[in-house]
Parts: sequence; C-alpha cells; structure tokens
Amino acid sequence: MEGRMPETPVLGLDGLVSGLRDVYRNGRTRELAWRRSQLKGLVSLLTEKGEDIFDALRDDLGKHRTEAFRDEVGVLVKSVKNTLQNLEKWAAPEKAPTPLVSFPATALVVPEPLGVVLIFSCWNLPLGLALEPLSGALAAGNAVVLKPSELAPSTAAFLAANIPRYLDSEAVKVVVGAPEVGEKLMEHRWDKVLFTGGARVGCIIMTKAAKHLTPVALELGSKCPCIVDWLDSKRDSQVAVNRIIGAKWSTCAGQACIAIDYILVEEQFAPILIELLKSTIKRFFTKPEDMARILNEKHFNRLSGLLKDHNVSCSVVHGGGMDPKTLSIEPTILLNPPLDSDIMTEEIFGPLLPIITVKKIEDSIEFLNSKPKPLAIYAFTRNEALKQRIIKETSSGSVTFNDAIVQYGLESLPFGGVGQSGFGQYHGKYSFEMFSHKKAVLKRSFLIEFMFRYPPWDDNKLGILRHVFGYDYVSLFLALLGLRR
Repeated sequence: MEGRMPETPVLGLDGLVSGLRDVYRNGRTRELAWRRSQLKGLVSLLTEKGEDIFDALRDDLGKHRTEAFRDEVGVLVKSVKNTLQNLEKWAAPEKAPTPLVSFPATALVVPEPLGVVLIFSCWNLPLGLALEPLSGALAAGNAVVLKPSELAPSTAAFLAANIPRYLDSEAVKVVVGAPEVGEKLMEHRWDKVLFTGGARVGCIIMTKAAKHLTPVALELGSKCPCIVDWLDSKRDSQVAVNRIIGAKWSTCAGQACIAIDYILVEEQFAPILIELLKSTIKRFFTKPEDMARILNEKHFNRLSGLLKDHNVSCSVVHGGGMDPKTLSIEPTILLNPPLDSDIMTEEIFGPLLPIITVKKIEDSIEFLNSKPKPLAIYAFTRNEALKQRIIKETSSGSVTFNDAIVQYGLESLPFGGVGQSGFGQYHGKYSFEMFSHKKAVLKRSFLIEFMFRYPPWDDNKLGILRHVFGYDYVSLFLALLGLRR
C-alpha cells in the first residue's frame, strides 16, 4: 500500500451531513435487521481483508502482523460477535418499578438511537479505535461519520475504500483528510461526538461542540502508573515482568494511551527488577520487526528530546539507542529521573520506561494521588490489603492487578477515563449505551384518580401527600377512608 489518503472535499460536507439525517429520519437504521447486517458486515470486513489490514498497519506503524491481529483484528472480531449475540437483549425495553399508589401503571426504559454521530479515531490503534466505537454506534441504530486519523494514512485509506463495500454506504460515511477537515466537521450539529486523542485537540473539540450543545465523549491519554510489589515467587516475578514488557513495548512500542508510563517499586527491589527486565527484553525482542516503530519524525524528535536533559540521560540504565532513519528507539529503562523533568510530567507515549523508587510500596498511593487521574492503574502484588487501598484510595479509569492492558480486550468491562484522562465509556454493551438514549416511558390508566394531587390545597391533602411520598400505604388507605391511624 502506498499510504496515500484521498481528501474528502470540504465543500461537500453540508450535503453529506444532511444526507445522513435524511437516512436516519427514514427509520431504517432503527431496525434490528439493519443493525445486525452492519455488524455482520464488520465481521466480514475484518475476516476477508485481514492481509490488507496487516499491510496498512505495517505501513503506518511498522506493526508485526501478529501484534496487529492481537491488538486490532482479533479483539475486534470477538467484540463485534459478542455485540451480535447480545443485541436483541440490549435493545429491548427494560421494565422499571412503579409505586403502588400509581397502580395500574407500567414503567419502561427504552433504548433509542441518538441520531447522526461523529467518531474521531486516533493513529496508534487506527483500526481498533475506529471500528470498536463504530460497532457500538451501529448496534444502537445510528447513522455515522467516521473521521480516521490522517497520521495513519494507509489505514485511513483502507477504511475509506472498504467500509462503503461492506456497510450501508448511505448511512455510514468515512471522511478523510487533514485536521482542517475535522474542524469543518465540527461546525455541523451532531447528536454525539466521540474523540480519541490528546487533551489539546480534545479541548478544541469540546469548544466547537458547545456551539450546538453537542454531547461529547473524550478518550484521552495519561501517565498510567504500574506499582510493582515484591513477589516472593521467582515464577511470579518473571510472569509480572513478561506482562510489564508486553504492556510497555509490545503494544505499538508504548505508543498507547493505556501503556505503562512508569513504574513505582521499593528501592531495595529496584535492582532485581531492572536486571529481570533487561534479560527478558533481550529474549523478547530478537529482531527489529518484533517492535513497532515510532509514528513519524515529529514524534521521534519529541521522544529523543526527553532524553536530552543531562539529569534524565544520566538516569538511563538500559537501552537509549535510536535510529532516526528507521524511526526506531530501543526499549529504554531509566532509574529515578527528576520528578520535575518532562519525562515525568508529560505522557511519554513511547518506549521509554522510568522506574521511580519509594521507601515503602504503600507510599505509591500518596504518589499517585498527587498526580492527575490516569486512564489506568496497574499493580503487581499478592497483598490483598494493598489491593483494597488502591481501589478505595485512588481514582482512575480502571485498575488491573497482576496484568496490564488486557482490560482493554474485555468487552464486559467499560473502557474510558476520568478527570483529565477523559470521560465517557465504551466497549461491548457500554459502546451500545454510549450511542443510545435511555428514554423513560410511563403508561397509566384512567381507572383510578386521586384528587389530593390537585388544588385547592388544605392540610388534609398535605398529610396524604406525606403518606404517599413516605410509602406509608397503611396510613394513606386510612386517610382516604377518613380514618386516622
């Protein structure tokens, strides 16, 4: 693939959006049969075009086909099939309880599609973070515009070429192009916008959405910490290191919002952890294609710039090698870089791993609470008391014990941030709910009428209303009969 991405004409966006609204208004996207057909189309796209997907992800990020299948194709097929299996249940009205005083009455919560929604996906998981929310929007019955990241041009071109072939081309549109195209899209009114990316652009999205009071979900980045408690078992320690390396370097070379950003460990155990990391890195990454490359020259220079500070570069205990020609940076470990340095105040989003030591592992909780709320907290420990403290005393989008990143692959768990790491949750049923409105429906009969609801007011009606709102039905019954309890 050449990686060239055709630009969507900006002047045609008005007609595109109005056309989608016409499609939505005609009602076909609401039908369960249509929703199922779109989800099945996604599965067919992922299974029939696997080789083209691998080529696109290799062009954009240098991802090995196995990593691409694990992180983007396989996990997506699993998720969409789960949605297909549960769609009828999710879309069905749910009964809600009604108080006895309203008898006879029926209350329902009815999921309905929002309308026409806009999804901005990002470049590090350019297929997965486009099609996972798209599957939820389609399952919920919406018409959709997908704007892939221009920084992953081969994947964007693949989506633009193939989504119209596998999905309803009148109800699902792919709009490609530079950031200016995204800005033009945000001039239109949408029923919801989902943006995945950095906080700077997230602020722009929210500002533009405010003009039309458009609801927004933001999936942003953060510095995801990893607490490593001492593990007595040699095997447990090795498993922990395997999983740390997998969550740092084998997922887009650390260019992932849920990748481990830094480690907290007791200072007495840091040398042991570092040696174990070094030996395992050597075994895992035996050839260049085992790890993705850095996205582009700009991001390469940003990452290399983090090490230019002498106080940071002298903390490197492993790696540090870089090749600007191939945009590759080898797995790099730093021990106690200055906490006020850029590498410890900015999201790293790359293959650099600082290790920060604490006197006691419990001190890590205070350290975390002094920072913005992250998208994920990871902790490797057998200490149940420490686990409970992390759950109760910290705030994050998710907490995972004794593993990392795998929570992203569980459609039974919501994925999303809190505070500065974003808001809004999706995956599985949560994707369906993100793009649905839960409409309250109450059905009443003309059979029974209580006049205490209406003026003229008196103390007797006040007393009856107190019984009603206190669920004191015995006193209510006696009061209606003119008796006192």
